Amino acid sequence: MSTKPQMIEPKGMGPGFWPVMIGLTILNVAIAAVILYTPLDWILPEEWNPVADRAADIDMLFKFMGVFGSAIMVYVAGFVLYAAVAFRRRAGEPSDSVGVQLHDAPKLEFWWTVIPTALLIVLVVLTVQVWHRIQFGTVAPALTTEVVAHQFNFEIRYPDWQGSVFSPPGEMHLPVGKPVRILVTSADVIHQFWVPEFRLKAAAVPGLVQNLNLTPIRTGTFDIACSEYCGVNHSKMQGKVVVESPEAFERWLAGERAHATTAASVSLGGGDAAAGKTLFAQKCAVCHAVAPFEQKIVGPGLLHLTDDPKHPKLVDGKPPTAANIAEILQNGYTGDIGAMPNRQANGLSDKDIANLVAYLASLK
Repeated sequence: MSTKPQMIEPKGMGPGFWPVMIGLTILNVAIAAVILYTPLDWILPEEWNPVADRAADIDMLFKFMGVFGSAIMVYVAGFVLYAAVAFRRRAGEPSDSVGVQLHDAPKLEFWWTVIPTALLIVLVVLTVQVWHRIQFGTVAPALTTEVVAHQFNFEIRYPDWQGSVFSPPGEMHLPVGKPVRILVTSADVIHQFWVPEFRLKAAAVPGLVQNLNLTPIRTGTFDIACSEYCGVNHSKMQGKVVVESPEAFERWLAGERAHATTAASVSLGGGDAAAGKTLFAQKCAVCHAVAPFEQKIVGPGLLHLTDDPKHPKLVDGKPPTAANIAEILQNGYTGDIGAMPNRQANGLSDKDIANLVAYLASLK
């Protein structure tokens, strides 16, 4: 004759419930104090001395999620472990006994639904506010710059200047204390424009322009990184941004404009084809093959550059003369076939250009 299994009845909230609750609460307070009041520069660079206003906004969101996310984790994991210990089958209890059965706890279910929901609503409101400030700014920008990502550097363009700065090897410059709008896009593949100290990142997508609005609030030199794999030299796509006084910024920009206006043509006399071949392997072979035009890597093949009957002109539509080849090496090119950085981006001296032209002209 079968007997009814023994039912284990709970006593209150369980043995040791309130001491465990107090212990978990103390642990949560300690974690919150670490997140809110101790330096977190190892995960939030320059967190104690923000570089830009948006950095403070992003850090606030991170800390909000850190405090309440850790609290939820500690309570859930803590009470799972507590229940596993407090309501285990003890020695001496029948092997067919049934553990504590809890069903329909409306108060408990109400609070574990309402509290996370309220926190999520607050998080949504804060997130939308920060997103709006990043996308549209809080005031009209004093400076609008364009960042065009290439394989494998960032081209920075400034208003009223036909030239560009490529980083690396050059540097992006911004004035401290002035609202800035950065327009981000790509000339080839998908990249990510990321300045960790600004806490801002934007996908650089061909055909799409992204907005980043910020006000730099501290001078210094900070890293720019591409944080999305974009090709063989992705790891080298690391530039610099210099935040300086408005006066220093204006002097720098005026100097760059003046240099672009007075830049002289490169002298091609004495170009060394052998030296150009070595330089081509170092700086050009990643994007161009010594092969027919159709054998592209990133750019077209360059064999028979000056005497290809199928392609009698350069990509810019000009005849393949030494001077026109040098012009592309010096100024770069952007068109339907893609984009090629200028001499600054590629780190080419006048002698380098002369040697490369001599080598390219020898590819018969």
